[in-house]
Amino acid sequence: MSTNTPTTKANHHISLEDRHGAHNYHPLPVVLSEGKGCYVWDVDGKQYFDFLSAYSAVNQGHCHPRIIDVMVKQSQKLTLTSRAFHNDQLGEYEKYLTEYFKFNKVLPMNTGAEGVETAIKICRKWGYEKKGIPTDQARIIVCGQNFHGRTTTIISFSSDPDAKGQFGPYTPGFESVPYGDVAAMRAALANDPATIAGVLVEPIQGEAGVFVPEHGYLKAVAEACRENNVLFIADEIQTGIGRTGALLRVCGDCSCGGHCEQQETYVRPDILILGKALSGGAYPVSAVLADDAIMEVIQPGQHGSTFGGNPVACAVAQEALEVIRDEKLTQNARALGHIFRAEMQKLVDENPNLLTLVRGKGLLNALVINDSPESKTAWNFCLNLASKGLLAKPTHGNIIRFAPPLVINKEQLLEACGIIAEVVREM
Repeated sequence: MSTNTPTTKANHHISLEDRHGAHNYHPLPVVLSEGKGCYVWDVDGKQYFDFLSAYSAVNQGHCHPRIIDVMVKQSQKLTLTSRAFHNDQLGEYEKYLTEYFKFNKVLPMNTGAEGVETAIKICRKWGYEKKGIPTDQARIIVCGQNFHGRTTTIISFSSDPDAKGQFGPYTPGFESVPYGDVAAMRAALANDPATIAGVLVEPIQGEAGVFVPEHGYLKAVAEACRENNVLFIADEIQTGIGRTGALLRVCGDCSCGGHCEQQETYVRPDILILGKALSGGAYPVSAVLADDAIMEVIQPGQHGSTFGGNPVACAVAQEALEVIRDEKLTQNARALGHIFRAEMQKLVDENPNLLTLVRGKGLLNALVINDSPESKTAWNFCLNLASKGLLAKPTHGNIIRFAPPLVINKEQLLEACGIIAEVVREM
């Protein structure tokens, strides 16, 4: 059984991080220096398939030439004005984004966590000013095992002890129900609905281990929200922008052939949160979209960001979305996702002592290792993958998430599946 042992050059960079950086991550012992498409190369020139895509931020592939070209050109012209002044990119971007996703308004931010915080603020303010919730009594329903970010407010409603422990006191106003449980959600909404402002849901829980709810769950949640005059907030930071074989996961198992036609499978959120691949992995960009009746509660001075809506971000995000549409990456993710899960299912069927199941949608998938979350089996599995030229990372101990850039083709995907199969045979 082989493992990925760092070279002298790699160890130099790893030791620098260890000595001078906070130890808030536990990365695989690989030091990357270059990327293109679905491949990355380490400091020694070894090539790998990237099957994490920076947690789905690099859907368009590493260093996509169109996105990089736009970023460089805008960076040479104007990078930042703050929102104290107008710039010639923001209005064009806001028009483009709202028409692309079919909402009236967008509030531009930078990171995914900022997007979630923004949505929470909008939802609460709407609750007070539009629904009539008494001051400081607004509640938001969330789901267990969620991952929406790392800020103090967001970790307040996390169920992950590592994310939450010793960071209190925690922000009140949130109630958690089991993910995928419609009855539990309806029961929570029935408990004093006059004080509930919103429901915040990941359409697929990626960080928790790619948990896909049963068919009809999102529709049922949205209907329950409407019945109780509660906002349905979809966190599509990881699942959006083509990753699951639909432009958004709230589109469901659609059959769109070009751009999002919002078919009968579409469940429209009241507030949509985007991030990660909105930038093609080239620059921090996030966004919160809603219609006028909701977004109008935000007035000058009540929310903002120095870098939110900066000219570089606006130019990059537009091109990143054009790449998704022009190269039909959503459709590619849908087709290749079926192939990947079929190949993984063969491995599960043949190796029940090592593998439990495969699950996912599009090119967001997980392989569950037949061992405890406390074991090192999944970690060792990923070390062996790395030694053979494929990068993936465990989540929650015994689950391996596989999420390659959406530019990967069938031949490359099958080659990667062959690497995974080789590791399974060896282990």
